Amino acid sequence: MRPARALIDLQALRHNYRLARELSGARALAVIKADAYGHGALRCAEALAGLADGYAVACIEEALELRNAGISAPILLLEGFFDSSELALIDQHRLWCVVHAPWQLAIIEQARLQQPLNVWLKLDSGMHRVGLHAAEYAAAYRRLKACGQVGEVVLMSHLARADELDCSRTEEQLALFNQARSGLPGAISLCNSPAILGWPQLPSDWVRPGIMLYGATPFAGAQPQAAQLRPVMTLESRIISVRELPAGEPVGYGARFVCPRATRIGVVAMGYADGYPRHAPDGTPIRVDGQPARLAGRVSMDMLCVDISDLPQAGLGSRVELWGGAVAASEVAQLSGSIPYQLFCNLKRVPRVYCGV
Repeated sequence: MRPARALIDLQALRHNYRLARELSGARALAVIKADAYGHGALRCAEALAGLADGYAVACIEEALELRNAGISAPILLLEGFFDSSELALIDQHRLWCVVHAPWQLAIIEQARLQQPLNVWLKLDSGMHRVGLHAAEYAAAYRRLKACGQVGEVVLMSHLARADELDCSRTEEQLALFNQARSGLPGAISLCNSPAILGWPQLPSDWVRPGIMLYGATPFAGAQPQAAQLRPVMTLESRIISVRELPAGEPVGYGARFVCPRATRIGVVAMGYADGYPRHAPDGTPIRVDGQPARLAGRVSMDMLCVDISDLPQAGLGSRVELWGGAVAASEVAQLSGSIPYQLFCNLKRVPRVYCGV
């Protein structure tokens, strides 16, 4: 069997969720959209059962996968519904629903639901993807309350630059949110992972931890709360071939890496088809048998090369960590012009092995 695999530490996942609750002092929806950022939505939901206040997914397809597997906790649809036909399923499966546009509001007003719908009413406070304009927010709230189809209404928005701790945009968004919701009763939800970790002054009755659940920092630099996170995924493989090359020999496609001296190259069963970033530069950190090593040459579809010249004990069969506890996914992502969110979500073909159940 090909040795590439992703180890998923469910104890670390639970630790990170508890940290989100502790730092925020609020109820927390575990964001497990996009197959839990590549970690496996169902297994992550099961690991958080009895601990999480609920879950958040992008769309109804993701929610139904969880419901059909027996997950009964609250599930929020972060993008709401896309057409009126989904409301029957939302009603049947007791899903919570974001409302971010007037057309969604109109559909709810015309619906005949079996039970009151839990709505999270989204304000566009400056992200400018989806959300109601500030001038129409209070009226939308009143329409929801008057229509007879809606129970609780949570007031929410999404922060665009909370990962920039010296940026005033978060405070500007908070001010607009407070202005738009003035006089409207109900719980509020503002905080995503960077806000939970870096903006403790923000009010929130519900928080929405995403990337922090999986142990990766949303910040470009060190941050004390983020330092308490535990990596959930360890991407690993093994050396499947060793090459002894003289100085001046090129390695890999395009001859990007040229051996500066007599060099031992370990060939690793891992490539961009597995989700390792193709644009990782020479020198990207890798661990071989727990010791520091560096990427050498372009990443191929199924293989990559690592310089093991300074690791005489390393060789055929040596364990290789691409990211995890010893190599931060955020560092690999930054060097590759990406973000850890994308690294995790791009994971494919590699089997997931769960521990800490």
